[in-house]
Amino acid sequence: MTEATMRGKQPSMADVARAAGVSAQTVSRALRDSPNVNAETRRRVLAAVEQLRYRYNGAPRLLSSGRSFTLGLVLLQSGGYYSRSAVTAGVEAAAGQAGYSVSIATIAELDPAMMEKSLLKLSDQGVDGIIIAVPLISVTKRMEDITRDIPTVTVDGSRTTGARVLGIDQHEAGRLATQHLLDLGHRQVWHVAGPDEWIEARQRRQGWQSCLAAAGIDAPPPLEGDWSPESGHRQGQILAMIPEVTAIFVASDEMAFGVVRALRERGRAVPGDVSIVSVDDIELAAYCHPPLTTVRQDFYHSGAAAVALLLGTEDAGESAAQPSLIVRASTAAPPSR
Repeated sequence: MTEATMRGKQPSMADVARAAGVSAQTVSRALRDSPNVNAETRRRVLAAVEQLRYRYNGAPRLLSSGRSFTLGLVLLQSGGYYSRSAVTAGVEAAAGQAGYSVSIATIAELDPAMMEKSLLKLSDQGVDGIIIAVPLISVTKRMEDITRDIPTVTVDGSRTTGARVLGIDQHEAGRLATQHLLDLGHRQVWHVAGPDEWIEARQRRQGWQSCLAAAGIDAPPPLEGDWSPESGHRQGQILAMIPEVTAIFVASDEMAFGVVRALRERGRAVPGDVSIVSVDDIELAAYCHPPLTTVRQDFYHSGAAAVALLLGTEDAGESAAQPSLIVRASTAAPPSR
């Protein structure tokens, strides 16, 4: 009886790798008839496949006949400089380790026609798989057809019927941030949200609302930004003029930078007068003044994990990853009245 059988599930590529005494990447290459795998290694891999009765399913099956050794990555031009670069770095590193190059297509805005054009471009290039790192607000038939014919993974929680999903639990991110402020003794938490067309923004806002509701608190109207520090600064100027504001949950670190500046410009100290929690934990968050309390998301790991899920080189799964709260100096108990 195999270990996979004992676990009560179909054997994975990782099981095949263990049985053959090679890496999962080598199994992937062997099953695609890569010239970089010698005959003896390929024989061991195929013997392990037969012994374990390993079957392709989903993306791995479609990738078994891949020819271009290129993966496509779709990004939005705006939406956070750090997150784009970190996701790209993770995708390129994991793809390169598996013997793949990466072709990047960017779209200027969340428009179905632009998304279609980017997916068609990657399809015409003959990519073996696609990673979509932008939300799919509206899915067209052509997008469905492409992502059904070409193995596709989305990393933001949205999906087509043919795509697999690798996401972070954004609802939990919003709840963690809000609960931290309530635990410090704040009686209300205001919110600077991301753009509503982003699934992450909606889920973080829902986590904030549900946390307040569980505490018996009516949520105030959220203020919407566009992920940029400029938009955070605009909304921060509004919040700075509301005396009862003592705690703000900001949907991204970059917007939080703008909120902190706006509060200071209005003579309100962070965290002496107002506590701030944000989301992402980009590298600059630790060097903000004061350093930001934030909910960590590992964009690099998300990019690498998307490649692993696409190529079937590990048991990546499709459940949402759990974020973690990083407490720094931007939060404190509310000021005494």
